[in-house]
Amino acid sequence: MGGSSRLAISFLVLAASCSLAAAAECECSDDDAGRDKRRALRLKVAAIFCILAGGAAGAAAPSLGRRFPALRPDTDLFRAVKAFAGGVILATGLVHILPAAFDALGSPCLARVGPWREFPFAGAVAMLAAIATLVVDTLATGYFRRTVARKAAAVVDEPAAPPEEDGGGRRHADHGDVEVATSDGAHNHGHAHGMAALAAGDDELVRHRVVSQVLELGVVVHSLIIGMSLGASDFPSTVRPLVPALTFHQLFEGVGLGGCIVQAKFRLKSVVAMALFFSLTTPVGVAIGIAISSVYDETSPTALVVQGLLEAAAAGILVYMALVDILAEEFMSARVQSRARLQLTLNASLLLGAGMMSMLAIWA
Repeated sequence: MGGSSRLAISFLVLAASCSLAAAAECECSDDDAGRDKRRALRLKVAAIFCILAGGAAGAAAPSLGRRFPALRPDTDLFRAVKAFAGGVILATGLVHILPAAFDALGSPCLARVGPWREFPFAGAVAMLAAIATLVVDTLATGYFRRTVARKAAAVVDEPAAPPEEDGGGRRHADHGDVEVATSDGAHNHGHAHGMAALAAGDDELVRHRVVSQVLELGVVVHSLIIGMSLGASDFPSTVRPLVPALTFHQLFEGVGLGGCIVQAKFRLKSVVAMALFFSLTTPVGVAIGIAISSVYDETSPTALVVQGLLEAAAAGILVYMALVDILAEEFMSARVQSRARLQLTLNASLLLGAGMMSMLAIWA
């Protein structure tokens, strides 16, 4: 047989090998090696309690400022904790969630189902989610600010009570919040200035409340997804490392969300409700995953598309919230900008939070 024939045969064998490898790559059948439903179930039940405890502890930690003055929202320590939490949330979006979305929407199992592998849908959905968060953020903040301004204007426009004369012939005009001394009938605008200051305080409070609610939405979406993914797995080797990783994950995320909730100054019932909602989301996701584990196929096209789209959207929301509403607000404030040591502290705290959460990607 000539050299050209041997070369042609070698080429055909190589092509066949590549075709078989590609076919094997696109096969999405489950491999039962290592599957142990009973042992995995015990680990998943333990995960529910561990993750619940971690999330609750993280969400409750910033509220300790009521007992420990060093943790109050106006302290440098609280700002450092918030920067750490911002780094955690940023790493969650970019290191944990977005790569998972790319993996899901780029899976070989979607090769013959729609255009999912022909366009980077994960990046596009993350971008659209960030833009949508910006729109919701600005519209909600603008609406509540206009409401506060109208209320303040209505109070200012109310007719003032007639001034009362004191023994020295001076009259005191009681303007509600501020009592201003006047003479010769000249009225001071003390009440207006007092209401302006109150409106400014309300404006900042409205901003914190919108931020905390939008952030909780993004965190809850991705927490439910990771909980369901954990609960649906029947492989102990997969579940075991996820238990401590997700416990610390929820702990750090809870610190970030709890800090925003504290700054929003909600009533106690609202604070408890938001903290419980966050803390329960991942355990509930694990329970749902356990319930559907017998029928759920994580390699099915539908599951991959839904998971990829939701993870991409959650990543876009978290990245926007971390950079714009958590970090930029603190780093660009006058207090931080005027103190080089505080700037250094916040930068170090940010890098520490982002680094620690990124390290967890080794296991989760």
